[in-house]
Amino acid sequence: MGAESPDAYRPEAWHDLAVATVGATAALTGLLFVAVSINLDRVLAFPVLPRRAATTLGLLVALLAAGVFVLVPGQPVSALAAELAGTGVLLGAAGAAELVRARAEGDAPRAPRVRAAVPVLLPAAALLAAALSLALGAGGGLYWLVGALVGGIAASCLTAWVLLVEIQR
Repeated sequence: MGAESPDAYRPEAWHDLAVATVGATAALTGLLFVAVSINLDRVLAFPVLPRRAATTLGLLVALLAAGVFVLVPGQPVSALAAELAGTGVLLGAAGAAELVRARAEGDAPRAPRVRAAVPVLLPAAALLAAALSLALGAGGGLYWLVGALVGGIAASCLTAWVLLVEIQR
């Protein structure tokens, strides 16, 4: 295998991806609000859907924040690492809290609860990996952010689809 790219630790090299991330997550956040708004009665009829929508909203806001943090000009890499770590911790806590709440309320058997939490917990873990890697200057750096972004955006699209289309079935 070749040497690791130095761009992994240079936030300015990630400018274009961060701009695209901020735009995409802002658009998806709007789509999620529209989906919930036009199907509010149906969403409220299913106990898990309001929480799923809220969790997805939190995921999108976390990804949007990560993109904004990368765009802050001239900030030290250590500051970016701290921001990404904080975002990952908050997102992970939200995903874990959802697991605990769903279990306490007896919403669903374990497998569906885990399937609902994974789309939030995996991006949270990738954000934490990016933060740790940036702080250490080794291990992939901002390339971990790509996993968080792709996974989180894909999961958010799936939730938007459920709230716009599948809920009508």
